[in-house]
Amino acid sequence: MPSSLGILDYAVIVLYLVLLVFLGLTRSRTSRSNQREYILTGRRLSLPGFVATLVATWYGGILGVGENTFNYGIQTWFIFGLPYYVFAALFALFIAGKIRQLEFISIPDQFNKHFGKYPGILSAVFLLFLASPAPYILSIGILIQFLFGISYVWALLIATTLSLIYIWFGGFGAVVRTDILQFILMFSGFILLIIFAWIKIGSPVYLLRNLPETHLSPTGGQSFQFIAVWFFIALWTFIDPGFYQRCAAARTPKIARNGILLSIVFWFAFDMLTLFSGLYARLALDGNNALFSFPLLGQQLLPPILYGLFLTGIIATIMSTIDSLGLISAVTFGRDIVWRLKNKSNPTRLTQYGLAVMAAIALILAWQLPSVVKLWYLLGSVIVPGLLIPFLLTFTKISLPSNHTLFIMIVPVLLAGSWYFAGISASTYPLNLEPFYPGLAGSIILLSIGLLRLKKKAG
Repeated sequence: MPSSLGILDYAVIVLYLVLLVFLGLTRSRTSRSNQREYILTGRRLSLPGFVATLVATWYGGILGVGENTFNYGIQTWFIFGLPYYVFAALFALFIAGKIRQLEFISIPDQFNKHFGKYPGILSAVFLLFLASPAPYILSIGILIQFLFGISYVWALLIATTLSLIYIWFGGFGAVVRTDILQFILMFSGFILLIIFAWIKIGSPVYLLRNLPETHLSPTGGQSFQFIAVWFFIALWTFIDPGFYQRCAAARTPKIARNGILLSIVFWFAFDMLTLFSGLYARLALDGNNALFSFPLLGQQLLPPILYGLFLTGIIATIMSTIDSLGLISAVTFGRDIVWRLKNKSNPTRLTQYGLAVMAAIALILAWQLPSVVKLWYLLGSVIVPGLLIPFLLTFTKISLPSNHTLFIMIVPVLLAGSWYFAGISASTYPLNLEPFYPGLAGSIILLSIGLLRLKKKAG
């Protein structure tokens, strides 16, 4: 059932979209002068811009967060919050500054330099799916369908077009400029919702006293293994191309490191806003529309204009992720795959063409697996095991042969993927193990074999 919007709410949303496109297209011509300018804004990213774009990009699955919190309570923070703080802090302290010093443009550049051409291209193929904006195109498509009552297919197409139109012209500079606006809107919207929830429903103390017991459990009624696998999936942070791009674009290694550490503070603040919003929704709403718990709670609590502002904050939260990952996927396809194979075309132009390919792949994924959390789980469980260890090796002096590196990348992905689909077919995973575990185990075993061969060869 579509949400009830008034003319003033529509006006706020339209004003946001106009301002977004205006900011995105500002200075777009100079952004296309060369690939470093288009992809990394000439490595001039300041600390405020770094924090705003990294924080805003992190929450594209906001509807999935609301759904999970509505159904499982504080478990959401233990699977989507805490593990990522830990690995983001480690990334900041040990990796972020090194990325800026190495001065590569992308993760596949680093693979190519350390392992050779084909591991570099294969890493790009994996990242094309790992960095896909499909979960977030799915989110905003569902939201547009809910708000305006149009068909799901048209909602997906409209969401993709609106989110990527200015990236074609402005590149990463457009992402940063629009993310600053979206950062402000996402925090403003949820702060408003919490204020009105406190006034109309009760204080957080009242809230916690009246929630089901399972909603106050870290597991939310799920198994410990299920919670633990999300912790391991958070290793995704180390190979997140969004982290890499921002660190590579930072003005200095210090900005790269401090930008991530400061982002953790803002992530925690926003996580608390969304967590308590989801818990208020659980208390105030019935269970028929858990996916839309945030918009429905806003509709129930907020007056006109403020409801429009809150919805704009949700839309901004999702779109900030789509445009960022859209650009990264386009860079991955156009520059890191096509350009590296041809090596004579204009990489900026190929990146722009990559937007169309990326959009098609993302739309197919969103259509075939219409669940944000399932998309996160599938991509994280299957692809992360094939990239994690080889990527960490690029920061060491260990250089495995190109062929063996390809095995370390391919076999874990095939193993985890087979495990996942076997579990889907049989309704339970083999040996009752989540697919991430055998995938990572395969990577470790193959690495050990490679190191033993190097040792024998050296001896």
